[in-house]
This record gives sequence, structure tokens and C-alpha cells, in this order.
Amino acid sequence: MKKEHPIYTMSFAKVYPCYVEKAEKKGRTKDEVDELMRWLTGYTQKKLEKQVSEEISVRDFFDQAPKMNPSRKLIKGVVCGIRVEEVKEPLMREIRYLDKLIDELAKGKDMEKIKR
Repeated sequence: MKKEHPIYTMSFAKVYPCYVEKAEKKGRTKDEVDELMRWLTGYTQKKLEKQVSEEISVRDFFDQAPKMNPSRKLIKGVVCGIRVEEVKEPLMREIRYLDKLIDELAKGKDMEKIKR
């Protein structure tokens, strides 16, 4: 049996500040990070904050997402040396979609272009 990637069981509350920090280092805001997360997952701001405060796993964060945005399939490009659109494992692909959105935000891309 293939061993599960450790990111799946990691607390989303531990990962979330890393996304915010990456964006803020490049002059973007926590609000913009939250906006992208809401766009991707369908969470409301209140529910997003609840998921962070309850320290659910990264797997549960995505599994419990109200409505994954169908436009996320338009997200293409490389994150950590891996082409997002070529990631086979569904949960890892969702994580990479979020990584790519935050990367684009940190690189100064316009919010409307990021959201495709």
C-alpha cells in the first residue's frame, strides 16, 4: 500500500499562515489570500475562519469544501517543479491549485486574472 503524503494529515491551521506570510512578503494581503481560498473552495469567510480555528487536517479542509470552483481546472503552470495540471492524485492536485493561486498572488498578478 502506498504511504499517504504527510501534508494530507497536517493541520490546515499550520499551513494557512504560510500562505498568508508568502503573500504579505510580496505586498499582498491576508484578505486577498482569503478571497482566493473562498473562490477555490466555496467557503464563506466565517466558515473559512472556523476551519482554521478548529485545526482540521488539510484533507478535511478540501473534503469539506462547500463547492470547489469548476474554473480551477483552468489553473495551469508549475509549482515546486511540478506541472499542476499533470498531478494525478486528486487531493494533491487541489493542494497544488491553491499553491499556484498563492504563487500568482505573490508574483503580483491581478486578482481577476488569478481567478480566471
